[in-house]
Amino acid sequence: MTDVRTAPAPARLAGWRAALLELGLVAGLYLLYRWGRVVALDREAVALANARAVHDLQQAVGLPSEAVLQALVPSVGLLELANVYYVAVHFPTVVAFLAWLYLLRPRADYLWARNLLVVQTGLAAGIHVAFPLAPPRMFADLGFVDTMSVHGPSAYDGASAAVANQYAAMPSLHVGWAVLLAVVVSRCGPRWAARLTGAHAATTLVVVTVTANHWLLDGAVAVLLLGLALLAFPGPDRRRPGHLRLSRPTAATAPARPGSTAGAPAPPPRPAPPGPPGGGPAPACPSRRAGPAR
Repeated sequence: MTDVRTAPAPARLAGWRAALLELGLVAGLYLLYRWGRVVALDREAVALANARAVHDLQQAVGLPSEAVLQALVPSVGLLELANVYYVAVHFPTVVAFLAWLYLLRPRADYLWARNLLVVQTGLAAGIHVAFPLAPPRMFADLGFVDTMSVHGPSAYDGASAAVANQYAAMPSLHVGWAVLLAVVVSRCGPRWAARLTGAHAATTLVVVTVTANHWLLDGAVAVLLLGLALLAFPGPDRRRPGHLRLSRPTAATAPARPGSTAGAPAPPPRPAPPGPPGGGPAPACPSRRAGPAR
């Protein structure tokens, strides 16, 4: 990617214009995310009913209860740490990821990740509107603890409480975006970064579960949306070690140049030299010993 600080003036101007366009697109994506969460604020009864239906469905298919998983956390300190991770890591990680791709990676890598993010988030916003869903932490009667309210910090206190929609649990973009990062970095980044983003995705799944912010199906739907986005945008081609490569043309297979004899058919064999006068047999090869006369 062109460095806008050292490029000529026209290229520098085009670089800044492209950067501003991408910032505007990311800002629009964030507003879409917020719109999908805010538009269903007055559908509390529907969201609560949908949540009980999701809980029953998970039990019917044999998924473990999030309340049981939550109870396995051995200390309040770990629950507080999980709350911090949920509140503080989600958005900064995505922003840093996009900045890394835009500034330090080939443009094709950035465009691929950005397109995946747009498709996944757009589909998620539509589901937030069509299927409002309350999170598990709102169901104390089912054994869940609202760890953010009990232990803090909470994502729904202060200024964010006025615009946040607590009934947009499905799909979980915390999980969806974390898995997206892991998929892209595993294709485009160094191995250590792939391990780091993979650990981030696994940690995010654990965090949203033990804080009772999402049902297990919320994460599954988010990953499914990412799969649909990958069908639309499979990603830039990457030649991996072990892939077959076309061999270089050899002298026997290379096309002949004008005026050259490469690739031309072999000349016919020369005829054998004539024998001695009188039609007798030709003399034996000097390197061979003549056999006994018969």
